[in-house]
Amino acid sequence: MRIAVDAMGGDYAPGVAVEGTAQALADFPDLNVVLVGHEAKLQFYLEKYGITGHPRLKLHHAPEVVEMRELSSTSLRAKKHSSLTECARLLKSKEVDGMASAGHTGAAVAATKVLVRTLPGIDRPALAASMPRERGRFLIVDAGANTDCTVTNLMQFALMGEIYARYLYKIEHPKVGLLSVGGEDVKGKELTKKVFPLMDRLMPNFVGNVEADAIFEGAADVLVCDGFTGNVLLKGSEGLARATIYWLKEVMLKNPLRMTGAKMLSSAFRELKNYGSSELIGGAPLLGINGICIIGHGGSTPLSVRNAIRVCSECVKFGLNEQIVESIQKAGCTAAELDAMEHTGA
Repeated sequence: MRIAVDAMGGDYAPGVAVEGTAQALADFPDLNVVLVGHEAKLQFYLEKYGITGHPRLKLHHAPEVVEMRELSSTSLRAKKHSSLTECARLLKSKEVDGMASAGHTGAAVAATKVLVRTLPGIDRPALAASMPRERGRFLIVDAGANTDCTVTNLMQFALMGEIYARYLYKIEHPKVGLLSVGGEDVKGKELTKKVFPLMDRLMPNFVGNVEADAIFEGAADVLVCDGFTGNVLLKGSEGLARATIYWLKEVMLKNPLRMTGAKMLSSAFRELKNYGSSELIGGAPLLGINGICIIGHGGSTPLSVRNAIRVCSECVKFGLNEQIVESIQKAGCTAAELDAMEHTGA
C-alpha cells in the first residue's frame, strides 16, 4: 500500500512531516510512502531522521506551498504544483491509495473535490473530527468542509459518519444525533427541522436532536451538523481546553503547598491532557471523496503524522469508501434520490 504525505503542510513542516514519516516506515513494514514536497528542502530532514534512500520511500517534487493565510478558493488556481495539489493528483491517478496532510484544510477540500471528485451518489464531502467525551470519543460531521448545507448533505453526512464510527470506535451500531437547540423535533433551524424526519425514518440508530450541553456526556457517537456549526464547536472546545489548562496552572501555583500537591499529581495531569489529545487519532478523514484523504491539525506532531499515515492505510483496508457507497445506495440516499424526496416532500 502506498500513502502520499504532504511534507510541506502544517505549522512545523517539513521537519515534523519527515520525522512522522520515518516513524511510520519503521512501525509499518507493509507501507510505502510518497513524500511530496520541495526535494531540496527535504534533504536535510531525510538525512537527520535516517531515511535517505529508504527502499519504501519515494520523493515527489512539488515546488510550491499553500500557506495557511491563503484563500482556499484561489490556492488551487494560483499554485497548481503545490505539495497539497500534487498529493491530490497522485490520489486521482491511483498512484497512491491515500493521502495525508496537516496543511490548509480548505485547500485540501478544494483540491480533492476538484481533482479527485466525490464518490458515486455523494453530493459533498464532509470532515469527520473525533472529539473526547466522558467515556470514549465521538464524531462531529461536518467539522468544517461545508459552511452551508442542504438536507441531502446532512443525511449523507450521517450515513458516512456512521460507517467511519464503526471503524474508528469499533461500535456495530453507532448512535447518530442531530445537533440542535432542543430535543424536540420541532426545535432548531429550518434545515435541521427538515432533515429530522428523514433521519428518523431512514436510520434505525438515530437518537434525535442533541443539545450542546449533552454531547460530552455521550448522547451520540456521531453528531451531525453543517460545517460552520461543527467548526465553531470544534474550535470553541479546543479553546476551552487550553483555557482550562491555564486556569488549573493559575490555581495550583498560588502557594508552595499547592505547588507540592501539583507536583505529586503531575502524572494525573498528563493523563488528563491525553484525554483531549488528537495525536493518536492522527487526523480527520474527508468522507465522501473518491479516495482516502486524512487532514491533520496544523500543529500536528511527528506522532500525529505517523498516526495519520496509519489511519489512512487502515481506512483503505477497512474498505471505507466501498462501505459508504454501499450504505448510501442501500438506504436510497444518493444525491439524486434525496433531492427528489426533498422536492416531492416524500
